Amino acid sequence: MAGGWSRDGAVQDQIDDTVSDAVAAARARIPKGESAEYCDICGEDIPEKRREAVPGVRTCVECQSGKDSAVRHSTLNRRGSKDSQLR
Repeated sequence: MAGGWSRDGAVQDQIDDTVSDAVAAARARIPKGESAEYCDICGEDIPEKRREAVPGVRTCVECQSGKDSAVRHSTLNRRGSKDSQLR
């Protein structure tokens, strides 16, 4: 069901686009390349098991947790304003 100027399925399209953007952002944060032996942030050893589990890892678990908590999620409003739709 659509309301106003939107077409049927527009809300689901917005949801799908938001999920796709979040997945793309998460994939962009996945480490690539060779794993580091020492954390790029604090310099502590990165355990061998972590390097095997996460190829391309550059940070220890503690520093990565701090980076993950700083990730901001999109607050983009995908709904057009009625003013732009009336023009």
